[in-house]
Amino acid sequence: MSKFAQTFSSSLGKKLIMSLTGLFLCTFLIVHLIGNLQLFKDDQGQAFNAYSYFMTHFPPIKVISYLLYASIIVHSVYALVLTRNKNKARPVGYASYDGKANSPWSSRNMGILGTIILVFLVVHMSNFWARYHWGELPTARYEVSLTNPNDVKITPIPFNGQEIAHADYVDAPAGVQVLIAKDLYKIVYESFKQWWYVLLYVIAMSALSFHLIHGFRSAFQTLGWNNSKYVPAIRFLGEWVFGVLIPLGFAAMPLYIYFFK
Repeated sequence: MSKFAQTFSSSLGKKLIMSLTGLFLCTFLIVHLIGNLQLFKDDQGQAFNAYSYFMTHFPPIKVISYLLYASIIVHSVYALVLTRNKNKARPVGYASYDGKANSPWSSRNMGILGTIILVFLVVHMSNFWARYHWGELPTARYEVSLTNPNDVKITPIPFNGQEIAHADYVDAPAGVQVLIAKDLYKIVYESFKQWWYVLLYVIAMSALSFHLIHGFRSAFQTLGWNNSKYVPAIRFLGEWVFGVLIPLGFAAMPLYIYFFK
């Protein structure tokens, strides 16, 4: 076995892969949150559906999406492998910067937190991602006034078994822009009107919060980027940006639609 293969088959190598895939997934969370903020617009889903089309048809994004799927699988598999090895031998967990910075509860329960997140991902992707790609989604035609962007007229188009070939804006003679796209917003809206789905979403985002607070710092520790000069910034990003702000932003979406739409 080559030295390279030996390195990545060792416990430290597995943690290194976990760290790299975890940080890549953290980057995706930022992009995904920014895109999903379109749900807060009062435009009957026009901006969100345009964003959904762009994310599934723009070639560079499609390539990155395959890396995302691979990262989720690799991150999950290596987490199971490390947990199994940890239970079979002396525990070798993530190192922390100091005793107070690490959350003992999250450190001991990363497996449980990860399992909750994984279950949520399966439900979430089957309900939205899979239905968008292969389900019988309705489509919608949006007419947006060029003089008043808040003036949006939507016309539902029944599913006819054919893929919508475009979702580009086209100038219309009547002074409006037309967008035709799969109406994923309708599916999201209907899902977020179900109390059990909202509850699952909030629980999953709570688990994500604890998972990120511990995992973000641990990833930098594993990579050796734990210089005392950068520790405060890493702690701030891990605890407040990824541990609080991002999960709170995601959780606010179903709560907003359920209670206020």
